Formats: sequence, C-alpha cells, structure tokens
Amino acid sequence: MANTTSLKLPEDLKEKVNELAHGVAQTPHAYMVEAIAERVARDERRRDFLASGSEAAARFARTGVAFPHKEALRYVRARAAGKKARKPRPVRIPPSAR
Repeated sequence: MANTTSLKLPEDLKEKVNELAHGVAQTPHAYMVEAIAERVARDERRRDFLASGSEAAARFARTGVAFPHKEALRYVRARAAGKKARKPRPVRIPPSAR
C-alpha cells in the first residue's frame, strides 16, 4: 500500500510539471512518481557501481592480480566490433610496481 507524501514545489516548477505531464498524457502525480522512481533507480545503479569499484580496488590491493591494460583494451575493442576474442589472462603485479 502506498503512503502519502506531500511535496511543496515552487510555483514555476509546478507549472512545468503540469505542462509536461499533460504533454505526455499523464497526470502530474504520475509524472512526479515516475520521475522520482527513475532518479532512485539511477542513484542505486551509481551506488552499486561505486561499491563494485571499491571492492575491485580492495581486491587488487590485497592480491595484486589484474588484467594487463593492452590485453583488456584489445579484448574490449574486439567485442565492441562484434568479433570473437580470447579473454585476457590476469597477471600478478609485484608490490613495487603497484
């Protein structure tokens, strides 16, 4: 069940929402709910992306295992071009080179 929330919008924003909502055949309420849902989904993806990067950095700091840049770039470019490509092999980077 939905909970009620009140939003106090500046008059100019309220007018824009009304105009745009009617232009896409939505009520202003539906338009705002959809906008908030899209923002929440975007922020969740960003949070997950940053967490994944932090985890990868911590794993690299702990293990020193990484993919060589040239090999990873070769693989990504080939895949982006729709070609089959051999996956790069991870290597251990010595602590002095990190």
